[in-house]
Amino acid sequence: MADQNTPAGEGGPPKGIPALKAHVIANKVDVALWGIRLLTVLCTIGYVLPLFNNPISAFYKALLANAATSALRLHQRIAPREIALSREFLARFFLEDSAHYLFYSLIFMNVAPNLLILTPIFLFALLHAASYSLTILDTLGQNSMWVARLLISLVEFQSRNILRAAALAEIMLFPLVVIMAFFGHCGLLTPFVYYYSVTGHCGLLTPFVYYYSVTWRYASRRNPYTRNTFRELRVLTERLAASPKAPGPLRDALLAAVRLACRMAPPDQVQQ
Repeated sequence: MADQNTPAGEGGPPKGIPALKAHVIANKVDVALWGIRLLTVLCTIGYVLPLFNNPISAFYKALLANAATSALRLHQRIAPREIALSREFLARFFLEDSAHYLFYSLIFMNVAPNLLILTPIFLFALLHAASYSLTILDTLGQNSMWVARLLISLVEFQSRNILRAAALAEIMLFPLVVIMAFFGHCGLLTPFVYYYSVTGHCGLLTPFVYYYSVTWRYASRRNPYTRNTFRELRVLTERLAASPKAPGPLRDALLAAVRLACRMAPPDQVQQ
């Protein structure tokens, strides 16, 4: 077995705890992102399995952790010197996936806890945390924690399915938000105004805000999975409507839903 603290010049770069400390010092933001994503995963598990904590507290901690992750990613993607109060900067800001998920956390900060809300951020946190965990393990040594490496390999092998599942959860969340708003389970938190009413009247704004969030995800330049999932759902719905076994009212309802979704979808843009 290779030595966990191999010195430089004897089989490659140094490994072990000293190398890990040097890596943390050189990559503070990336390591912080890794730790916060792990916290997101743990809080989501704590919400599903409330053995040692309050599930409601775990739900909102997961949203806060996701907001912190998104803010740090925006810090990496947009340099402070580029920040300006201009239309061009705002257009670029809303093209960033991190901005989408920052507002995602703000939208649901005052909504009744629901597992579907945490599903997208949990899956993204799991995928990115697993990827960087492999970097951490490589810093410790090639043969360190082979069980953890096996689990990471399983997550990365399913990366496409994980991204598709996250996109599907984002889409399925929209009708759920509409239902929750009508039953008074939604509030709305924005950077400027806090809307909330026990009767849920102010919560009726939440579906409209989340609609814009879904359109941003649909138009994402870096992640096409939401757009592709919409197309797959359209094909599936039209196939069901064309089935001879489908009753007439159901067929009309399915086709009407497809037409409504097409009208609400933003226009496709040419990807550079």
